[in-house]
Amino acid sequence: MMTSSSSSYARPLVRRLQAYVPGEQPQIEGLIKLNTNENPFPPSRKVLAAVKAAVDDRLRLYPNPTSAALREALARLHGCRPENIVVTNGSDELLALAVRAFVEPARTRHSPRSMVQFFDPSYSLYPVLAEIHGAAVNPVPLPPDFALPSLRELRRERHWDFAAALSLITSPNAPSGRAYATEALERLCRAQKGLVLIDEAYVDFAEEDALALALRLPNVLVARTFSKAYSLCFQRVGYGVAHPDTVAALDKIRDSYNVNGLGQAAALATLDDLPYYRQNFQIIINTREELTRELAALGFATFPSQTNFILTRPPRFPAERWLEKLRERKILVRWFQHPAVRDCLRITIGTPREARALVLAARAILAD
Repeated sequence: MMTSSSSSYARPLVRRLQAYVPGEQPQIEGLIKLNTNENPFPPSRKVLAAVKAAVDDRLRLYPNPTSAALREALARLHGCRPENIVVTNGSDELLALAVRAFVEPARTRHSPRSMVQFFDPSYSLYPVLAEIHGAAVNPVPLPPDFALPSLRELRRERHWDFAAALSLITSPNAPSGRAYATEALERLCRAQKGLVLIDEAYVDFAEEDALALALRLPNVLVARTFSKAYSLCFQRVGYGVAHPDTVAALDKIRDSYNVNGLGQAAALATLDDLPYYRQNFQIIINTREELTRELAALGFATFPSQTNFILTRPPRFPAERWLEKLRERKILVRWFQHPAVRDCLRITIGTPREARALVLAARAILAD
């Protein structure tokens, strides 16, 4: 009698799918973990106290289904209305909701209404979300310096589709770290017929942001997260800012109780203690600049960064070999197989002490 494996029940699309690969989370004693762009500093004491205080009889109850108090606090912060804000389970959920809400699945013939496009390289989750939905994918290559192409270049050389249903722009970009000027982003958004999602996961480490575009242009959605800058990766809280009609569409397909109550409490307390976090941002920025200078003296070629990480081309050995050599010294960084960056390492900015340990390890490797 023939038996079938459980995988045979999966849709053909799912069987073909290449899943997103997150960064390693190894449990190694004494490891310096510089591979997943986590903030090296803990949440503020106010946040820890708020989460501990919320661990009581409320755990048996459902959380606020719309994250109402958090939306009101975010509206005050950004000078808008709660109707401009949707709170999600990390910004990843917002990305998935945007694909589902604004993109038609491709049937037999691709059209702009079924297209998700993004610059390449950027966040490797984008094509996975599009393919899960059965959408057409249009990765548009960035130039070698990862700069944002002009409208003229996009029309003539880059195969950008100005009628695409959803365009995803990461600013500052990952994995390059390069930020894009708001003025240039506005020109692109105004030229675009479909929705533009500007993914600002790393914007707290940058010189400018594009949030005003989400309040000024009806086709712009800005994604933010409490993970990277605000030390809340564990809680998974993100949000989007957009026109109320866009938010209403996302709300219709958002999961019930999508953001847990402890996450809402932690995010609210975070907004109550912003000076603590802004001080940490500056330490990370200063460490980033100092690390870039130290690595340059060792022969590393680092791209300009406005994030809490750097993308750098190491000397002498292939980047993949550097990954192994640093791991042997209990320092974990990130390496990607993508052709545009496979000769580089992406290194999270840790504490000044961790950055110093990385430099000393690099010197030792070169001396060997």
